[in-house]
Formats: sequence, C-alpha cells, structure tokens
Amino acid sequence: KAVKEGMLEKRSDGLLQLWKKKRCILTEEGLLLIPPKHPPPPQQQQPAPPAEPAAKIKELHFSNMKTVDCVERKGKYVYFTVVMAEGKEIDFRCAQEQGWNAAITLQMVQYKNRQAILAVRS
Repeated sequence: KAVKEGMLEKRSDGLLQLWKKKRCILTEEGLLLIPPKHPPPPQQQQPAPPAEPAAKIKELHFSNMKTVDCVERKGKYVYFTVVMAEGKEIDFRCAQEQGWNAAITLQMVQYKNRQAILAVRS
C-alpha cells in the first residue's frame, strides 16, 4: 500500500545530468519511480494488462538501500541522495515542504527494523 505519492525529480546518469520528473510511490517495501506519462501500476485485485511494459517502472527496494543522505537545502529545493547497497548513488530533489527525504528514511528504518525482528525470531 502507498505511504506517500507525488512527484520527485531524479538526476539522470548521463553526461548532462538533467533533472527528470518521476511520479513516485513510497511503500513499506521501497520506492517506485514511474515516468510521468506512464500509467499507474495495476492494483493487486485487477489482472495485469497483457504486453504492458513494466520495464520503465523502477523499484528501489529497501533491502538494497543503505542510506538516505540529505545533501543540502537550496532555494525552494531539498537535495538528497539515496545510496544503494552496491554503492550506486541516486540523486533526487523536491520542494522542501514535501519532506520526501524524511518519509523515505522513516520507511527504510521501519523496514530494516521489521527485518531485524524477523531474523531474531527465526
């Protein structure tokens, strides 16, 4: 289930490093990045439409996430970096009042805590 939904800007990996708008859905498992023109992911109740290219939807799963670093607040934006377990860094920015970096951090900590509790119980 979605904890938070909205727009984030992600810095592209290319040479120009342009900021690209992504529709984002924060869940208890991770962050879904959806190109703004892409239809929303189908709900579990409905059968998935055939031949729907899901390759454009990127999931940053909390199990592969190391940290969320708040880099700086400049003008109306807050810039932050999601550091993945393999060392890959993904830069984002959003309006300061949206609080995406805090929401992502909170969900990631809760996810890691749930995993730790499960590990202790098993």
